Amino acid sequence: MSSPISRGNVALLIDADNVSADHFDPVLTVLAELGTVNIRRAYGNWNKPTLKGWANQAVTQAIETQQQFDLTKGKNATDMKMTIDAMDLMASGRVTGFGLMSSDSDFTPLVTRIRQEGIPVYGFGSDKTAQAFRSACTRFIDLAALSSNREDELPPEEEEQEADEPNGSGTEVAPELLKLLIDAYNAVKRDDQGFARLSEVGQLAGNRSSFDTRNYGFKRLSDLVRSIKNFKVESRDGQTWIKRVH
Repeated sequence: MSSPISRGNVALLIDADNVSADHFDPVLTVLAELGTVNIRRAYGNWNKPTLKGWANQAVTQAIETQQQFDLTKGKNATDMKMTIDAMDLMASGRVTGFGLMSSDSDFTPLVTRIRQEGIPVYGFGSDKTAQAFRSACTRFIDLAALSSNREDELPPEEEEQEADEPNGSGTEVAPELLKLLIDAYNAVKRDDQGFARLSEVGQLAGNRSSFDTRNYGFKRLSDLVRSIKNFKVESRDGQTWIKRVH
């Protein structure tokens, strides 16, 4: 689910030991929704050859590297340093949004605390990330799905032509996703024909979950809904409206 680009000041904290540098550019693109990523820090033991990719990115992308030695086996100093830095940044009052690249559910209390201050947190991790961390984030995005989504957006004239076409047979979706969309549709105001504004449905779905269309291979919510046989989609005066049909 996309939103207008903000002028906020965003901090991106990277658990470099546990995420690939190949995902960095797509993450920056997503975080543009929150503002400019002026603070970029990557944490890890830079003596490890596995961090070579991040070392290269640090040089070209102005990423501040944070060295954390493996002081004790089984203990992760990286997590502690990321948490301390995040709290310091939050207390400074200069940061309006956070991005956390990690699949570690230990960051769940940190995310919860930041959001209590009204600051959005976007999480980026693997599909095996614990649900607790996913749900705590304002948005949680599967890095593999994000990087593999290379579909170009339709030109405006093509989108307009497609907007009023029936969905056809549609596709089956995960039951939890369908329930989330249907619950949001049922909760918003609908016109006499049963159509609801997609923007309102999307906002309510986002408030109830870390739901993000990019996890399902779509750049926009309208494209996702058009692929689902349970909804009919119409375009009116530049706005997208949907109606449940199944």
